[in-house]
Amino acid sequence: MDDDQSSLPRNGAGTSLESPRNDSAGFFSRLKRAFGFGKSDETLRESLEGVLDRHTEEAGASNFRADAKSMMLNLIEFSDLRVDDVMVARAEIIAVEASSTVSDLLEYFLDAGHSRLPVYRETLDEPIGMVHIKDFLGWLNSRGKRGRNAKGGGKLAGAWTLSAANLKTRVGELGIMRDLLYVPPSMPAPDLLVKMQSTHSHMAVVVDEYGGTDGLVTIEDLVEEIVGDIADEHDEKDELISQVAENSWVADARYEIEDAEELLGLELLSEEEEEEADTLGGLIFHMLGRVPARGELIRHPAGIEFEVVAADPRRVRRIAIHKGPRQSAPSRPAQPSQSRPAAAPDRQTTH
Repeated sequence: MDDDQSSLPRNGAGTSLESPRNDSAGFFSRLKRAFGFGKSDETLRESLEGVLDRHTEEAGASNFRADAKSMMLNLIEFSDLRVDDVMVARAEIIAVEASSTVSDLLEYFLDAGHSRLPVYRETLDEPIGMVHIKDFLGWLNSRGKRGRNAKGGGKLAGAWTLSAANLKTRVGELGIMRDLLYVPPSMPAPDLLVKMQSTHSHMAVVVDEYGGTDGLVTIEDLVEEIVGDIADEHDEKDELISQVAENSWVADARYEIEDAEELLGLELLSEEEEEEADTLGGLIFHMLGRVPARGELIRHPAGIEFEVVAADPRRVRRIAIHKGPRQSAPSRPAQPSQSRPAAAPDRQTTH
């Protein structure tokens, strides 16, 4: 998709993306030249890994930590990532409609556990900005009344109230909305990181060629590709797969196919099909050509069986994997959805 204004949402809000000075690309180019110009990233990674291993042997393991080595190797892979490789899919975005009230917005922040929420008008294809929780708390503080009358005519310290009229104020009328970046899915991930740093923007909406919303990217999503998962005090442990019997597992539909292949010792997608899906949910959709129903069994040519444990009309949520004879059907209750209206689905990584 082209980066011109015609491909961006036509609501007039937000910040469009112009070509930034590609400092990150220059760094990666210099790194590639240092280890062999024209080499593939896989060869470059192997070369760099060999150099780091030799350095560790010569200088001693204490002089080069494993996590630092991992980050350097991740940098090589990061240079080839595109925005659509790291974005949160449209179906997993938590967003708030501009006509929602202050009371609704407060509940969204409490339920989502994020510090930023995108705001849209009518559908996710019309994003108009985002609300930061610090700005929202500032608005609440400016409208709230502190203290209440005691019997003697004084004020009781610590009390804070907000009028019913303020609670019914619409999000679009608060005056605290900030701009979003709008980026194409084909944009290199390092370019977006540079753009976010230069504009002090931590959230970008990924738009398709028609201006519709494809997904969402935060600066945390980009940094995690280099340093690994970042969890804060409010993040709950998200176990994507667990073994429930000798040859049975229950997995989140977001579980990576590559990880499943390593766990099972099987090839689930051929080389020709690798671009078709990244997750188990995507694999099942690829196999069936539709969203399966809860309880449906899907047999894979590799000799395993998938059982849909939880699903809704739009997507698969949890999947049981049976390798060999099935011992007992593991059935777990579906994870509670965080979504509210149909137009504002589940979650994004935003802190």
